[in-house]
Amino acid sequence: MFPENMMMQLSEKTSSRICMIVMDGLSGIPFDDKTALEKALHPNLDALAKESSCGSSVPVALGITPGSGPGHLALFGYNPMTYLIGRGVLEALGIGRTLSEFDLASRANFATMKKGIISDRRAGRIPNKENARLVKKLSNVISEIDGVKVEIFSGKEHRFVVIFTGEDLADGLLDADPQKEGLPPLECAALSPSSARSQRIVNAFIRKANEVLSDEKVANTILMRGFARLPEIPKMSQLYKLTAGAFATYPMYKGLASLVGMEIVDCGATPESQLKTFKKENGKFDFVYYHYKYTDSRGEDKDFNGKVKAIEDFDKYLPEILEENFDVVCLTADHSTPAKMGCHSWHPVPIAVRSKYEPPDNIQTFTEKECSKGSLGRIWSSDIMPILMANSLKLKKFGA
Repeated sequence: MFPENMMMQLSEKTSSRICMIVMDGLSGIPFDDKTALEKALHPNLDALAKESSCGSSVPVALGITPGSGPGHLALFGYNPMTYLIGRGVLEALGIGRTLSEFDLASRANFATMKKGIISDRRAGRIPNKENARLVKKLSNVISEIDGVKVEIFSGKEHRFVVIFTGEDLADGLLDADPQKEGLPPLECAALSPSSARSQRIVNAFIRKANEVLSDEKVANTILMRGFARLPEIPKMSQLYKLTAGAFATYPMYKGLASLVGMEIVDCGATPESQLKTFKKENGKFDFVYYHYKYTDSRGEDKDFNGKVKAIEDFDKYLPEILEENFDVVCLTADHSTPAKMGCHSWHPVPIAVRSKYEPPDNIQTFTEKECSKGSLGRIWSSDIMPILMANSLKLKKFGA
């Protein structure tokens, strides 16, 4: 991990352009005898690999399973062990909500509970329209708890955001989410006495929400996690002298990009609208972050064939991304999401970096195993940004 103060000194503004493509949760482990990447047909990913230096990266630390936040922060060159950013802040920023020093934000799920046990953490991935109905139902009843203002915002499918606004709201709280099905729901717990008030407010909200949703057949409970307040973090314009733009369709990833100072480009909710907007708007930026979600979603659903299809679907979009005028292209993932496990995992992720200053390895197929044979070797995800900066000639010489 290169020190931030040194990166600020060495980085310089140039006309060269970088594109970082993140296929969320792309990599995995074999399901029967192959990973989804090995099973899928992806000639365009393979063509990129042949023109690139390849390798694999560890998002946070060996054996540590990263959340999407740490995984992405590492890709953007930040130490994920230093910047511990709660999911709530990222989701709130992603929906365009400005946070103040008095706000405590949380990511939440609509979920299904049967006989006191969580049977579906995502309530069957309910449609966005149903999400909006449920959020309105909650908001009509819950707007304040013990003098603390409560705002509830719709997200995609089962996701929503809750923001508590008031005095003395600390964020040292454990998740009110068992993270697995087949377990009872959890109450929020405080990590220190200073968080006791926040704990009481959150648990009162959960109890009230459960009362309101008690007559629902599918989304009859909620799970909450990632309680957080807005942190201080240097922007990419400070660290790298970059004018960065983000093309993402899910709030979480817009929030991550916003946190590090990227401009969030509204590109709709579908891969097609995302690509169309990207082709129209990417020229304004010398760093572009392009996020693709569906590989992760299918992995979390334990849908191996669905993940294979998601990879093949993205492969069809890739040529139009690559035909834009970028000097450096990086294609990688923020973490692994093996369909065999149905969750994030600690396994390394593949990397391909294409640049005229990075000799290609002639890797024939873009897969976990083949990329690991490349010249980049196995690196930390936080080392990727310095490699991209170097290949775009945006770093001055270090030392005399």
